[in-house]
Amino acid sequence: MKIKFFPAILPLVCLLFLTQCKPANKEYTFLEGKIFGTFYHVTYLHPKGIDLTKEIEERLKEFDASLSTFNPNSIISRINRNDSDVNTDIFFEEMYSMSRQVSIKSNGAFDITVAPLVNAWGFGYGNHDTSLKPNLDTIMPYIGYQKIKLLNHKMIKDDPHIMIDASAVAKGQGSDVIARLLEEYGCENYMVEIGGEIACQGLNPKGEKWHIGIDKPDDDPADENKELQTIIAISNVGMATSGNYRQFYFKDGKKYAHTINPHSGYPVQHNLLSATVIAPTCMQADAYATAFMVLGVDSSMSVCSTIPDMDCYLIYADKNGEYKTVYTKGFQKYLTE
Repeated sequence: MKIKFFPAILPLVCLLFLTQCKPANKEYTFLEGKIFGTFYHVTYLHPKGIDLTKEIEERLKEFDASLSTFNPNSIISRINRNDSDVNTDIFFEEMYSMSRQVSIKSNGAFDITVAPLVNAWGFGYGNHDTSLKPNLDTIMPYIGYQKIKLLNHKMIKDDPHIMIDASAVAKGQGSDVIARLLEEYGCENYMVEIGGEIACQGLNPKGEKWHIGIDKPDDDPADENKELQTIIAISNVGMATSGNYRQFYFKDGKKYAHTINPHSGYPVQHNLLSATVIAPTCMQADAYATAFMVLGVDSSMSVCSTIPDMDCYLIYADKNGEYKTVYTKGFQKYLTE
């Protein structure tokens, strides 16, 4: 039995401004670093030229201490260990509120209790054995967003085996958190990106909307032959892309991708390859992009059409394996080509 594992190496979108020369406007500040096992990039213009690096890094540490499963002392890690004396904070409660909203709207396609499934299939934090098929009969009883609730800053679980995975919403939320910090300090032009999930406002250093490239969903984890499907121009929105072409592995000739269907317990197997969502917040976009990868093309378009101020762009494979796209009417205004 030969297993080949392809890790998630790069974000699902190409940040075009990173591939260009340094901005002509030297008043813009650029900052980058690591969080949640991935990278973040912040570009902003402070009206008085103040460097906010310290403030940004401190806020990210606070956020990490709440929702990072890579941090064993974070609130979410302690909840997963069933520590009795842990209270939730504003970051955790914001995440829970949005997650529950998306879970209800997507009929459970989005579900933060999938952590045991994500780990069992080899896509969670830490090292996992992918040589054996998970015993879903022992896991599925602990899956379901209805089995957890928040009460007086405490996470109440129906069973202590239930675990939470906020990775499908936390990167987007983190981008929003830093965006709010920048606005608190008077910044009107910025872009925040964590793991490919983007919150932006105003204009880029060239005086234009922020130009973002959406990758073609090719199984090229080494990123050696990256091509763009399209380029969009955005401002004053959040954007997120989810896809099954970066984080996957092959076992016995079959591809297993990281998006797990909470209803079946299995990695999704359908023709939707990539879902890009634009919404008022990056957290909302992040959660729905994941939900859409579970729902598939038709259901995603149906759900998206019912949500105000939200649009999506889907890339799927037709019966001949050719890439096709479909998007909501409102997404047209973001396209540059």
